[in-house]
Amino acid sequence: MKYSMKPILLITTLAALLIPIACSSPSATSNPAPAGPAAPAAPPAFLLSKSMSADSAYAPEANGAGGSGEASATDRKIVRTGSITMQVGDISKSQADITDIAGQAKGYVVSSNQRADDEEPTGYISIRIPAGSFNDVMQKLRALALKVTYEKTNSQDVTEQYMDLQAQLKNYQATEAQYLELLKKADTVKDILEVQRELSNVRGNIERVKGRMQYLERTSDMSLIEITLAKSRPLGESTWDVAGIFKSAVDGLIVLGQIILGILIWLLVFSPVWIIVLVIIFLVRRNKKAQAKSAIPK
Repeated sequence: MKYSMKPILLITTLAALLIPIACSSPSATSNPAPAGPAAPAAPPAFLLSKSMSADSAYAPEANGAGGSGEASATDRKIVRTGSITMQVGDISKSQADITDIAGQAKGYVVSSNQRADDEEPTGYISIRIPAGSFNDVMQKLRALALKVTYEKTNSQDVTEQYMDLQAQLKNYQATEAQYLELLKKADTVKDILEVQRELSNVRGNIERVKGRMQYLERTSDMSLIEITLAKSRPLGESTWDVAGIFKSAVDGLIVLGQIILGILIWLLVFSPVWIIVLVIIFLVRRNKKAQAKSAIPK
């Protein structure tokens, strides 16, 4: 009995040693250490088609979050205009100086004119300059003037209009492409003419939209400034003009003579009527006097 217990104790000891090993090995295999983030699943096959890839280019996910908002914020279309009226010593020289200022800013003169009046000569010049140089050019114009009597600036945001035109252009171009495909499939002359007529209308709309877009691009890139120039009188110069007063008096005398002469001409033309009226009045009065004398008793 003593010897029969030894095998049982040996088996019990081995079992106690093997049970922890057996319990730990499954946990190691069932819970492996993480090897990093899993790779994203491949996109479905239909997303790789040409149509879907073209549409996804306009999705926010394709360009990154906030990409379109940043583009619209940095590429806004702002039309800036300004007008200024100022007094200068020499109008011709000031127009030449303004032309130089526009050229230095990589701009150009749109139009200019000058009215030669001895009393109040005036001039006008309009320039277009890059929008980024607007404030600098306005400052140079103020420095050129002896006195600024009027100034106005205006800014108009046309970004929304421009984006609407871009969308219209895209739609018109897509329609044009469809009509071109239909034109290839047209068999009869009637179908060809109808497609060509619609295609012509679409292309006209495309040119109209492109022209409007180019106008907004040009006016937002190149600001317009209108300058009115007035001659400034030197300090201490008398405003009493003897020659001007004499000229005004002579003009008034001439006008008075014309009025008197006009009255005489009217009297001369209607003289037969006045003569007849005066003769009738004279006869009536003489007849009354004769009747009055005859009525007096002798």
